[in-house]
Amino acid sequence: MRQSVAPNRISQAASAAAVNRLLEKKKEYEAVAALERASALFVKRIEGLADDCEIMADAGQVHGEVLEQWPNMFRILDLFLANRQQYAAHEDISEISESAPGERLVRVPLDELQSDMTKSS
Repeated sequence: MRQSVAPNRISQAASAAAVNRLLEKKKEYEAVAALERASALFVKRIEGLADDCEIMADAGQVHGEVLEQWPNMFRILDLFLANRQQYAAHEDISEISESAPGERLVRVPLDELQSDMTKSS
């Protein structure tokens, strides 16, 4: 008796269809994986932008606090100048420059501070 060839053809056609379906699913999986990688990269970029916005918000708050102090600084300077003028009216200028508070200048090494800040970052 001779075996039929039809079942082999059907199983070959079914395996070819299964291979094609497997290739399609593999392409879909690769596309989804690429989309996931792109989404993760996008999330990292957005988180970086959020961090930058928080830094700018903190800087704005500090800037506002500094600006808030300027009127007090001008008031203190006016008091100092008024006090200095009162002393000038009564005493010699050379004595005032030696004894008056606020006359000493201090040098702040900005270059060193900035280089230290960049090294620590």
